[in-house]
Amino acid sequence: APLLVGTAGKPVELTVAPAGGGDPRHVVVVPLADEEALRYHDWVAGRRAHVHEKSGGRLGYLHVPDMVGSGWAQLHRDLGTEIAREGLVVDLRENRGGHTSQLVVEKLARRIVGWDLPRGMQPQSYPLDAPRGPVVAVADEFSGSDGDIVNAAIKALGIGPVVGTRTWGGVVGIDSRYHLVDGTLVTQPRYAFWLEGYGWDVENHGVDPDIEVVFAPQDHAAGRDPQLDKAIAVALDALATTPAKTPPPVPGRTAE
Repeated sequence: APLLVGTAGKPVELTVAPAGGGDPRHVVVVPLADEEALRYHDWVAGRRAHVHEKSGGRLGYLHVPDMVGSGWAQLHRDLGTEIAREGLVVDLRENRGGHTSQLVVEKLARRIVGWDLPRGMQPQSYPLDAPRGPVVAVADEFSGSDGDIVNAAIKALGIGPVVGTRTWGGVVGIDSRYHLVDGTLVTQPRYAFWLEGYGWDVENHGVDPDIEVVFAPQDHAAGRDPQLDKAIAVALDALATTPAKTPPPVPGRTAE
């Protein structure tokens, strides 16, 4: 490891000796300065696979890590495939906030009113990227700022239930304005937030889930995710009473 110090982003040639003996081989790698992104995507892939397995492939899974460009991009990495499933689990845990909650809510609030059936292609919902069935959100105490707001909006608009724990409770935005002589940057509250059904009370309290599920330390140690498991169960129960929308049969075409 010390030999790799200062090599981030630069090609490095490694000599690899086979464990069982034999000729060594040479490979060129580019070390990373930070493996957080790799660990995050591995975590998302694991959650997505868990939802698919527990639901028999009926539910899709999306994680939105923040409400800025990176979170918007992450949402769209999986949106096209995951939203085509019968129901959708939207994981908003540890959402660090930002300013794109309106865009996320607009996607989740879409309702299918028609279908576009291109020749030789899969049917597409109208509007595009609309959930076909129930939507269940997952929140925790680290969902904050615009992460608070998106959960409040999901509840206020009746998009679906929120499962997990009460969110962080910090929706007053700040601006930087003054620079002091020692280089210190001073910020001050500037943007308050009011929401129908909550008034001013999201600040300093957060958004209470519809179904509270605590993620205990022993759950983490055992590799369990009780919040996600409950969200899966809630979505499957909703599908039992309200089936997902499906494209209509094409006139004159017999089922194969």
